[in-house]
Amino acid sequence: MNIVLTGSLGHIGKPLTQELVQKGHTVTVISSKTERQKDIEALGAKAAIGTMEDVDFLSATFKGADVVYLMETLDAAGGFFDPNVDFIATISRIGHNYKQAIQQSGVKQVVHLSSVGAHMSTGNGILIFHHNVENILKQLPDDVSIKFMRPVGFYTNLFSSIRTIKTQGAIVQNYGGDNKEPWVSPLDIAAVITEEMEQPFEGRTIRYIASDEFSPNEIACFLGEAIGKPDLKWLVVPDEQLLDGWLAAGMNPQIAKGFIEMQASMRDGILYEDYYRNKPIPGKIKLTDFAKEFAMVYNQS
Repeated sequence: MNIVLTGSLGHIGKPLTQELVQKGHTVTVISSKTERQKDIEALGAKAAIGTMEDVDFLSATFKGADVVYLMETLDAAGGFFDPNVDFIATISRIGHNYKQAIQQSGVKQVVHLSSVGAHMSTGNGILIFHHNVENILKQLPDDVSIKFMRPVGFYTNLFSSIRTIKTQGAIVQNYGGDNKEPWVSPLDIAAVITEEMEQPFEGRTIRYIASDEFSPNEIACFLGEAIGKPDLKWLVVPDEQLLDGWLAAGMNPQIAKGFIEMQASMRDGILYEDYYRNKPIPGKIKLTDFAKEFAMVYNQS
């Protein structure tokens, strides 16, 4: 098949490109950075250098594709520490650009990377942008089939805790405890997306993706052992305290408040309600596998 991927060669994009090329598909990877072209071509894919803000570029690149993979990320909307960026509005604009490009190009099969919490119109914090884009794409004509992929929290999000481990000797968040929650490896996400691309498309479908389930306290234990800090703790602080710390560090207020609200919904179990109603078979990459990667990054930082 002829497959076009947005998202360049990130945590998901790189293994997804590798898997699809190995399976014999013709793959085009969209990136906004010209320096990525050689890396994309080294994987056996074609590079399309342009921006998600350019509808004509997207339409031309999508044209003739059997499947298009769409994703949006907050960092694509600007730096987390730029106080002037309206991230939610920017991501919605990208969603509308995708919708227009799909219509103009005639693509009929779409895989969209969404998220757990996308079923919620309120109370999901920063994840509201996934809810918004899902609804934008649902406005496409009925003959466009869409597979909405909803992964849970990425293992790689835990890298953000390295700073507080080194400065405060602990993982510090506004949720924690012994209640298990699902986590996912980008490698398992790439594997599921590859699987879905090779299966028939019909209508609008949703698939959750997860790799393993552990409580915050168990995560602290596993990561602590991996980095040589067996007494590492996961500390829970009030919402206001964590928010004040992020704002003092210069984080964009919309992003900071959005993450606080998202993590509060994790703490209360609301975020995962639909996930548990549609719980997937877990992937192959477990927390113990990720702990080794975490230790490497920790020791190099």
